[in-house]
Amino acid sequence: MGITTSGRSRNVLCALEVARERGLVTIALTGQGAEQVKPLVDFCLCVPSHETPRIQEAHILMGHILCEIIERGLFSETSSIS
Repeated sequence: MGITTSGRSRNVLCALEVARERGLVTIALTGQGAEQVKPLVDFCLCVPSHETPRIQEAHILMGHILCEIIERGLFSETSSIS
């Protein structure tokens, strides 16, 4: 999973390239300028904004939602996760 507000962070792009080469499922959280990162990922969650604070706020929300989805997948609804 790569997180890049601009969609152009060289270290994130390199990491995603390596992940792709190793056959991993790749996901990116990015802002509106995602042209460089899109070809490197299986799933791109792009915030439709160029404003860094708004993109980062949306990324925080997305992170929480993804964690909840994963927790629900790992643990049954009857488990006592608070």
